[in-house]
Amino acid sequence: MSAQAVATEPESDIVIDVEGLTKSFGGPPVVKNLTMQVHKGLIYGFLGPNGSGKTTTLRMLCGLLTPDSGRGTCLGYDIRTQTADIKRHVGYMTQRFSLYQDLSIRENLEFVARIYNLDHPRQAAQDAIVRLGLENRADQLAGDLSGGWKQRLALGACILPQPELLLLDEPTAGVDPKARRDFWDEIHKLAHEGLTVLVSTHYMDEAERCHEITYIAYGEILAHGSVAQVVADAHLSTYTVTGPDLSDLAEYLKTLDGVDMVAPFGVELHVSGRDGAKLDTATATLRAEGPQVWTQGEPTLEDVFIDLMSKTKDNYA
Repeated sequence: MSAQAVATEPESDIVIDVEGLTKSFGGPPVVKNLTMQVHKGLIYGFLGPNGSGKTTTLRMLCGLLTPDSGRGTCLGYDIRTQTADIKRHVGYMTQRFSLYQDLSIRENLEFVARIYNLDHPRQAAQDAIVRLGLENRADQLAGDLSGGWKQRLALGACILPQPELLLLDEPTAGVDPKARRDFWDEIHKLAHEGLTVLVSTHYMDEAERCHEITYIAYGEILAHGSVAQVVADAHLSTYTVTGPDLSDLAEYLKTLDGVDMVAPFGVELHVSGRDGAKLDTATATLRAEGPQVWTQGEPTLEDVFIDLMSKTKDNYA
C-alpha cells in the first residue's frame, strides 16, 4: 500500500493511534515518546534489537501495561481507561507458549472458546483446527508438539474469538523456515479478510512481507514506512564484494572514512556508505586493483537494519 493511499484513508480506518508513549521500570525509559498509527487491514512489522521496547509497546497497546505518559487509542478505545474493552477485541500471542501443555490441541481450543463464552465452543474449536491444518494432531498433547505446531495452536487460540486486531510478539522465533512460511501465508489470509496485524520480528524476510514497518531502537522509532520507503530513506550506497581474503578486507574497510557499514553475507561482503561520493573515494583503489570483484547494487532491508543499529546506543550503556 502506498504512502498516498494510507494518507487519504478516513480516520475511522485508524486502528492504533498513540502519541508520546513513555514507559520505564525504575531505570531509563524502555519506551520513550513513541508516536505511531496503524491502519485497518495492514500487516505492520515492528523491528528492532532485543531490549528495544517492542514487547513493552505491545503490552501498552492491548491494556496490559499503563504508560507513564502519553495518550492513545486502540480500536477506538482509550489505552488508559478502556483496557477491558480493548482486551475483548484483541488477540495477543506472546513470545512464550502459554496454553496448557497437558491438554490436547482440541481441548485447549475448546477451553479458550469457553473462556470467551462462544456460543458453540466445540464447533469453534473444530473450525480453527481445520483452518490451521491441525486435523491429524487434534488429539495430541500440546506439550508434545514441536515449535511450529505449537505456534499454529497459539495462533488458533488467538483468532477463536474473531478479534479485530492481532498482536504477535516474535511469533516465529525458533521455528523452521517452512513453518514460518506457512504461518505467514495464514497471516496474509487473515489480513485479506480485514484483520489488522501488528507483529514484532527479527527476520528480514518476514519484515519484507509486511505492508508497513517501523524500526524501534531502545524505545524510540528511527524509521517508518513501506520497506521500499525505509530503504530509500536510509540513503545508503552499497557495493557487493566477492573474491579472496574477505575477512581481512572487511577489517580494513572498517577503518576507512566513508565506509559506514561492512557486513558478511555468505561468500560476499556488503559495503555501504551514507555518502555515495565519499564511499566511492574511499574504495576507488580497491575497486580498481582487486583482487576482489566489486559490484554496485541496491541496499537491502538488512543493510539498513545493520546501519540503523550502528547508529543507536543502548539506553542502559
